[in-house]
Amino acid sequence: MKSLFHAAYDLQLFFEQRGWRYCFIGGIALQRWGRPRLTRDIDVTLLTNFLREAEYIDELLAAYMPRIPDARSFALANRVVLAKTDDGIGIDIALGGLPFEEEVIRRASLFEYLPGISLKTCSAEDLIIFKAFANRTQDWADIETIAVKQGRLDLAYIMKHLVPMCDLKEEPEIITRLSNILEQFGCCG
Repeated sequence: MKSLFHAAYDLQLFFEQRGWRYCFIGGIALQRWGRPRLTRDIDVTLLTNFLREAEYIDELLAAYMPRIPDARSFALANRVVLAKTDDGIGIDIALGGLPFEEEVIRRASLFEYLPGISLKTCSAEDLIIFKAFANRTQDWADIETIAVKQGRLDLAYIMKHLVPMCDLKEEPEIITRLSNILEQFGCCG
């Protein structure tokens, strides 16, 4: 796990040297807000806006090895750069540009994972939004650990962003399931 945090810190320095706006999401953020579990990759949102993705992609792929053939085309089509460190640690870099992603990055804050290693992670609420929207079995288990560890959460903020996303996805059951979990663990009210 220490090597993962060091790799994430190196990536953070890479972003900061360029003045790029970003925050860590996924397993690294879960280490802060929920119950730590083994994670083998780094998930990060990088604010690129729209129409400038190629500049970011090219610079990222010049510094980090691609994990798939034709990673540039994949990144342009899917808005995610699939790369890895020299040590083989996977890095998923989501190319953000939506107002919600800007807000996630604006709300992000530093957390010290190891002495001298502080990483900028999304908020607990934003992590819940990402995980609920993904709607995978492990994500729901992670949401429960966040609810237990955090207690009170800003339910209005979560619903403000998650409801329209679930409407677009045509999966309103996500909202019901999340509301039940947060109520069960006393996270709202």
